[in-house]
Amino acid sequence: METKAQEDLEEITSDEVSTNGEVTQRNSGTILKGDSDSTVASTYFDEKIPIPKDGQNAVFSFRKLWAFTGPGFLMSIAYLDPGNIESDLQSGSVAQFKLLWLLLAATFLGLLMQRLSARLGVVTGMHLAEVCNRQYPKVPRIILWIMVEIAIIGSDMQEVIGTAIAFYLLSNGKIPLYAGVLITIVDTFTFLLLDKYGLRKLEAFFAFLITVMAVTFGYEYIMVSPSQTKVMEGLFIPYCKDCGPPQLLQAVGIIGAIIMPHNIYLHSALVKSRDVDRTKREEVKEANKYFFIEATIALFVSFLINVFVVAVFADGFYAKSVTDVYDSCVRNGNPHAEVFNVSIFG
Repeated sequence: METKAQEDLEEITSDEVSTNGEVTQRNSGTILKGDSDSTVASTYFDEKIPIPKDGQNAVFSFRKLWAFTGPGFLMSIAYLDPGNIESDLQSGSVAQFKLLWLLLAATFLGLLMQRLSARLGVVTGMHLAEVCNRQYPKVPRIILWIMVEIAIIGSDMQEVIGTAIAFYLLSNGKIPLYAGVLITIVDTFTFLLLDKYGLRKLEAFFAFLITVMAVTFGYEYIMVSPSQTKVMEGLFIPYCKDCGPPQLLQAVGIIGAIIMPHNIYLHSALVKSRDVDRTKREEVKEANKYFFIEATIALFVSFLINVFVVAVFADGFYAKSVTDVYDSCVRNGNPHAEVFNVSIFG
């Protein structure tokens, strides 16, 4: 496998073609023509993060891991978007802890896909869209592009609508749905502008968002204190007792929320932000190793957050009517108990 990767590396990053007295050199996704022509870069970021040199024989370096840390956490946000959270709460309320094993399996599969995506970007110096453009004929390229655009639109619709609903609920109806949609549009462009202040700042900002989610949902998990035995059984026993069509439908939803094609395209582009000399086999191998470690840590954190959400809603909503939830809130002195008081709407 390494031999094949090296062959691809040599073909793509060290290809020199002489035409009309000019030399065209492809290196790290950048095409250089002559000495005076402009540089055409096929990366989303102008900034390249330098990798420290800690010695060639070092098996592991925290300094290098820190330098490679960032793309995995940016990618892992997609595992914590409103679609995933909605899938988690539905899973807990419909199937209790019985589908946690499927969430674990889907996350492992997602890690495999992200691993392949990152390796593609590191070895070739091109992201997945560029590779597809290079390898496929025109008609398959167009079909693939349309399919990916539809997938992105379908995903973004639930993100925008879900965020608008969240603003509506958190503001107790003071922010209408249309205003929530407008706010979401504005903050989307705000995030796009953040990389102008430096790539590391953008990565740190998203890491901060993930930390906030981990702390808040972790706090809810501790306060609710679901049965740890049932949680462990749900995680490691691949079985769903007394499950029917609603649970099966939710199982499909869990896989769909975790495995997203646009995230594979994204990760293959993000890894290009590190300064890796792709003409040196050892540097490519090292980059693949550290990107994999970072992606594993990032997806492990996202998996824990997803488990927190499933467990909280499984404990609070599974096999309970609205009246049961209201009575439970009243007993525990929840100030928002009236939200579940259906009698006031009668």
